[in-house]
Amino acid sequence: MTDDLEEQLRAVGPRLRALRQEKSTTLADLSRATGISVSTLSRLESGRRRPTLELLLPIGRALDATVETMIGGAITPDPRVPLRPRRSDGQTLVPLNRQPGGIRAYRHRIDAGSTRTVPDLRTHEGYEWLYVLSGRLRLCVGDLDLVLKAGEVAEFDTREPHWFGSADSRAVEFLSLFGPQGERMHVRVRPRRTGG
Repeated sequence: MTDDLEEQLRAVGPRLRALRQEKSTTLADLSRATGISVSTLSRLESGRRRPTLELLLPIGRALDATVETMIGGAITPDPRVPLRPRRSDGQTLVPLNRQPGGIRAYRHRIDAGSTRTVPDLRTHEGYEWLYVLSGRLRLCVGDLDLVLKAGEVAEFDTREPHWFGSADSRAVEFLSLFGPQGERMHVRVRPRRTGG
């Protein structure tokens, strides 16, 4: 066990005593509310008993305090995003964040020689932003047929029929950002009716 963790555990007892006294609660009151013996509570406050979740959870409920408050400070969640690539149709999609309900970030790679060469325009709710990392990306949006090079950016309303693929036989990599609506499957675009 690290010295920092030992120090943090030693600080739990005095913190519990201060919380209990702040609520004007005696050890006997806290014992009745939690079912933990007075002697165990006393040893916990004096540092002679190691704090465990089995002890801290009922004490927290009784004192209306979070475990975080009792152990002192926030527990920092692991910031690493697990990279779980998804492959389909000659391309790889790697999620770059895990924020639920917000803007989502992905890294796309369309393999060299991919079969994604014939535009098949689709629509969905939302807005999309693309940044080309390497290669040349062919982007069709509505009536536009564009080629984006590394370092170029495009943004568009995804309710407009769109499609992307490699502009040549080489691989292309790009980043994309879009809202939660963009995660849904694309739907086929019906041909536009012309005339009256």
